Amino acid sequence: MKVFASGSLSAPPSPELQATVMPKEVPATLQLYLDGKIEQFWFRADKPGVIFLMEVASLDEARKLVGELPLAVGGHMVFELTPVGPLLPLGRLIGH
Repeated sequence: MKVFASGSLSAPPSPELQATVMPKEVPATLQLYLDGKIEQFWFRADKPGVIFLMEVASLDEARKLVGELPLAVGGHMVFELTPVGPLLPLGRLIGH
């Protein structure tokens, strides 16, 4: 299933904490990408945070994976998960 995971900073890390957390956050995020769990990722334009398009078996799996990222573990980022799929009413346009 596809899930949008919208992450927002809940407690911005201090510059000192950024120096210790970000060297772990970036490789952890890239590993999820290499594992095929994150298909695409973006920085948010509306506020500090990220948006991931994920391919997972369930919302529970998505929740577990983003919850294990260092910023989330440290209580600095929270995620809202939204399952998404094909726009099914479009099938009516082609007679399905």
